[in-house]
Amino acid sequence: MLPDRALLNRIIDGALAEDLAWGDLTTDSLVDPSQTGVGRIVAKEDGVLAGIEVAALAFTHADPTLEVEIGVADGCRLTPRTTLATVRGHVASILRAERVSLNFVQRMSGIATATASYVAATAGTAARIVDTRKTTPGLRVLEKYAVRVGGGVNHRFCLSDGVLIKDNHLAALRARGRGFREAVALARARVPHMVKIEVEVESLAEVREALEAGADVILLDNMSPEEMRRSVDLIGGRAMTEASGGITLATVRAVAESGVDLISVGALTHSPRALDISLDLEVEAT
Repeated sequence: MLPDRALLNRIIDGALAEDLAWGDLTTDSLVDPSQTGVGRIVAKEDGVLAGIEVAALAFTHADPTLEVEIGVADGCRLTPRTTLATVRGHVASILRAERVSLNFVQRMSGIATATASYVAATAGTAARIVDTRKTTPGLRVLEKYAVRVGGGVNHRFCLSDGVLIKDNHLAALRARGRGFREAVALARARVPHMVKIEVEVESLAEVREALEAGADVILLDNMSPEEMRRSVDLIGGRAMTEASGGITLATVRAVAESGVDLISVGALTHSPRALDISLDLEVEAT
């Protein structure tokens, strides 16, 4: 499901305010305010659609008199020249909202498409593809939605969602003479009992320490698939396992076959390629 409508409205209104600022100088100078037309949002390449409802709302937020008809739902596979939605009304209003609308649907579809590729690459294994918090500031809720549309699973939405003890947390503790055991014990004592505790490790020795400390999830960071396999064997189901660190589409299958439960891929949201989607405009004769 898309995020809460109030939050979604704030995101869209903020994007329109950013783009319009003091007005659209080009449209205001050249386009007759009475002109009407039809704009069609069209896919230019294969992919997975995400964000079409957000794109539609950008138009109606810019001008409530615009009429938008969505023709393809989020999650659908796209082919070139597929018409995703149609918008009718004043040409000036369509032009003012065009870029904001396309920015949303292009980026979200790019994320969904990339996620679907990783999910397909790990088909037949038990591993699930998950995202990270490496998202565009202010757009996390939309980008994580797009990951779900692509078949992935969300990791923490924010720092309040769970405990993930990483190398820098451990460095702070080790400066005080404490290690994995104390880190997990401190977290366990201070968070609600329903919250899982995850610990990042980089070697088999640290896997043993995290197990002995009672971690619920062990994050295998920057390990080779063989090191991951040995770690999974050592853990033996006593904790969930997550693989992370520079995993690409070329390497994700080998990582999945190591037996890990989760594979986190920051690239899904921090550097997706926007899907090529455009708006074709037909101006009605006056």
